Amino acid sequence: MPKRSAGRSWLLLGIAGGLMGAAALSHWASAQQPAPNFGMPPVHDPGVRGGSPGAGGPLPGLDSAELAFFTAAANRFQEIDSVSGTIAGQTGSGLGPRFNSNSCASCHQQPAVGGTGPAVNPQIAVARLAGAHNTIPPFITINGPVREARFVSNPNGTADGGVHDLFVITGRTDAPGCNIAQPNFAAALAANNVIFRIPTPLFGAGLVEGVSDLGLENALAENGFLKQQLGITGQFNHSGNDGSITRFGWKAQNKSMLMFAGEAYNVEQGVTNELFPNEREPDPSCQFNGTPEDTTNLTNTFNSGSQASDFSSDIVNFAAFARLSAAPAPVSPMSPVAAHGQQVFANIGCQACHALQLTTAKSAFTGQSNVTFSPLSDFALHDMGFGLADNISQGGANGQQFRTAPLWGIGQRIFFLHDGRTQDLVEAIHDHASAGSEANAVINNFELLSPIDKQALLVYLRSL
Repeated sequence: MPKRSAGRSWLLLGIAGGLMGAAALSHWASAQQPAPNFGMPPVHDPGVRGGSPGAGGPLPGLDSAELAFFTAAANRFQEIDSVSGTIAGQTGSGLGPRFNSNSCASCHQQPAVGGTGPAVNPQIAVARLAGAHNTIPPFITINGPVREARFVSNPNGTADGGVHDLFVITGRTDAPGCNIAQPNFAAALAANNVIFRIPTPLFGAGLVEGVSDLGLENALAENGFLKQQLGITGQFNHSGNDGSITRFGWKAQNKSMLMFAGEAYNVEQGVTNELFPNEREPDPSCQFNGTPEDTTNLTNTFNSGSQASDFSSDIVNFAAFARLSAAPAPVSPMSPVAAHGQQVFANIGCQACHALQLTTAKSAFTGQSNVTFSPLSDFALHDMGFGLADNISQGGANGQQFRTAPLWGIGQRIFFLHDGRTQDLVEAIHDHASAGSEANAVINNFELLSPIDKQALLVYLRSL
């Protein structure tokens, strides 16, 4: 990754230092008053940009076999699961006994398959599909974000942190005799014991996988003096077994896309697989299939045009779809206002965490070696303070730490932050500031911007 010139670095330091002041570095509450509007229209989020999704296709440069694998894997990613594959139009099997949805694509479809949650929440329809008796929890709404729920603590006060699926297969026509109940979300909400997560986009995941640990460490070390002045540190989450950097998920808790896919298949759809082969629900009356339910195929029953896909398990296909998908493309050409906003983004210090560029190492896939790309994330953990804390630990990440969210594709996202609490980019920016947050100085810099500069920054973000 090319180093910025010394002059450029000192320019950024001068701008950031002049804006933030010493008090802003020590405590979020010392932020200056926002710059006055001087009669101008209020600064606002331009909203989800229209036009082509600019995402969902394959990585450029793949060979014909890789392209065939990507296409077949994308179709597998969209299959709908029933309990045992007996419902017409639902070609997959293994759903439940507890689940959040019945297809990978139901949660990953904005702005294209592989993205994040859509404007109309598919969990509403899935809840009572095939005769299921589920009650919709109050935090799941038709126009709200797709969510999973995690409980912070167990009844005995010990740490929980695991996913408690929204729905059960009780009452479904393909689950006779199953009578398990949904979790008591009302009690969990009343006890302030439940937090939420929304789906992360999968576009460009293979590029992220392809960056070496050293490449990530070098990116995190960049602009060290600037980060020191801004109060930004950051650290990586690591595998507890081989010690290497983990990089997928809201807390960078998953090592690879295959691990991400295997865990999601088991947790979100209840499908046991070769990575997670055991049912999470112990009631034998709700277990209708042998385990694991998703396995390597010994015979080809798909005939998709890609034997690599046809003989592979679902989770290998899901991982391949994400791994071979292209990065989301920004608006091109960039407008003058967006270009100004890009400069503002750098000037106030956003790039200290949202790293501008990373480069892949030598890759096993065609044309993917030494590729420089712009995810706008360092994939490190940062303390986001009391305001965003979820009190859930995963790997080396504590209850206030989150992976820097990649900003590529943010122009077409609807819901923001780990729990989807807002659809407004301005509010999402403000929510980065709270007691203990590493973002406090940068958000203080944002507040000191003129309305013109703030609006330009928002236009730039919505162009990504």
